[in-house]
Amino acid sequence: MSDTVLVESHGDWLQITLNRPDKLNCLNTQMHLALRAALQQAHDQAARAVLITGAGRGFCAGQDLGDRRPGTADWPPDLQQTLNDYFNPNIKLITSLPAPVICAVNGVAAGAGASIALACDMVLAADSASFIQSFSKIGLVPDAGSSWILPRRIGMARAMGLALTATPLSAADAEACGLIWKRYDDDALLPAAQAMADQLAIGPTAAFAATKMLMRQAATTDFETHLDREASAQKSCAISPDYTEGVQAFLDKRAPRFTGE
Repeated sequence: MSDTVLVESHGDWLQITLNRPDKLNCLNTQMHLALRAALQQAHDQAARAVLITGAGRGFCAGQDLGDRRPGTADWPPDLQQTLNDYFNPNIKLITSLPAPVICAVNGVAAGAGASIALACDMVLAADSASFIQSFSKIGLVPDAGSSWILPRRIGMARAMGLALTATPLSAADAEACGLIWKRYDDDALLPAAQAMADQLAIGPTAAFAATKMLMRQAATTDFETHLDREASAQKSCAISPDYTEGVQAFLDKRAPRFTGE
């Protein structure tokens, strides 16, 4: 695997670090493929939690534009192909992971970098972090899922304003409007994110997977249908060893020992 993405095992969970700090972790082809391999590793190893963060002073400033020059023979680029070949497969790998996916945003998350962060299940951010829908600055639309996620998470008015003006959103404002889960002092971010991964990795991960499925389906499902889906998922959870263990641990007044089954 390329050293543009680092993978570190923490027992039952994996930490994936975007590692082009001199480029604010902008994504080039090599890095796209390395991230795909890291996410596929999380799938293949059935990781019980995944943490994604960035090296250096930024999380990810989006696509690396350094090798694109208007007026050259290969201009304009086919960005539909770029999305279909590189960005979207990685976004789908993130959103299809059964395990909880945490993102620790340690600096700027701009363009598709913000899309990667927001595709994760829980976003934690450093106080110095910011989220920028920078697409309009170069004449593009929000992509890699941002135009789907933003209005659903923070409402149409805020989503439209952020997309059209490319105004940076601070970690404090992102927390206040519900775009992210929590913010932390810069030095406390990674330890907090790792502690969260530790906590989730010993949890009822089969129930977590079902919860993720229900939450994602809710956006496009009518209420009565969703009630039926909840009931079906609850039936499956109730016959699992984790439910038996959870109830027994409650009765025994001890911490449960979940296996994810």
